[in-house]
Amino acid sequence: MLAIFKKEIHQFFSSITGYLAVILFLLANGLFLFVFPETSLLDAGYANLDGLFELAPMIFLLLIPAITMRSLADEFKTGTMELLSTKPITWWQIVWGKFWAAVLIVLIALLPTLVYYVAMAQLSVSNTGLDNGSIIGSYIGLFLLGSTFTAIGIWASSITSNAVIAFLVAIFTCYIFYNGFDALSKVPVFSGGADYYLQMAGIRYHYNSISRGVIDSRDIIYFLSVTGLMLYLTKISLERKIWQG
Repeated sequence: MLAIFKKEIHQFFSSITGYLAVILFLLANGLFLFVFPETSLLDAGYANLDGLFELAPMIFLLLIPAITMRSLADEFKTGTMELLSTKPITWWQIVWGKFWAAVLIVLIALLPTLVYYVAMAQLSVSNTGLDNGSIIGSYIGLFLLGSTFTAIGIWASSITSNAVIAFLVAIFTCYIFYNGFDALSKVPVFSGGADYYLQMAGIRYHYNSISRGVIDSRDIIYFLSVTGLMLYLTKISLERKIWQG
């Protein structure tokens, strides 16, 4: 698993694509949060990072599928997956190696945003400061969100040998999990009880809950469950493709 992990990290940063994905993530956040007047934190009138935590999930919808789309699709395309299947390594080790490598890349993209926290802390009035509890909760929620999106992206990459198709499937599935259930809950036919459970089935409900600064075990369990489910489906997909091949 460690060998696969190192291979994925090296492969990602051995080309301009890896650096470009991280740079574009930070550039998009910087433009929206400090340059564009309608979303600028500097024009909000009070010190917070709410704009970052509202914007980052939308950028993750594009960034993470771009990171994961070649993870397994290229293995099938080049025929190296058959070679891996003959090695003394389990399917779970392959899946976990790919997953943790992609999670580390997401974390590398996320860490520089701490500069925004330092900037806002310096610009805020000294006797007010920032809501550190809410910010910590939001960062935890964003990391869990990124991990879940990563698991979805790895699964999407396992069902096809075409990286572009994997990218599109990952974007669609991530969007459905993040915003689809919430949007569906607003349909009048589901009002009166079912709307609440539909919201709870989506990622946004639990992400917003953690972002308030209260770490609820139910939210943690939800993210871990969805991540585990998608990784399990990835393992099943790999086994079926090799057996059919």
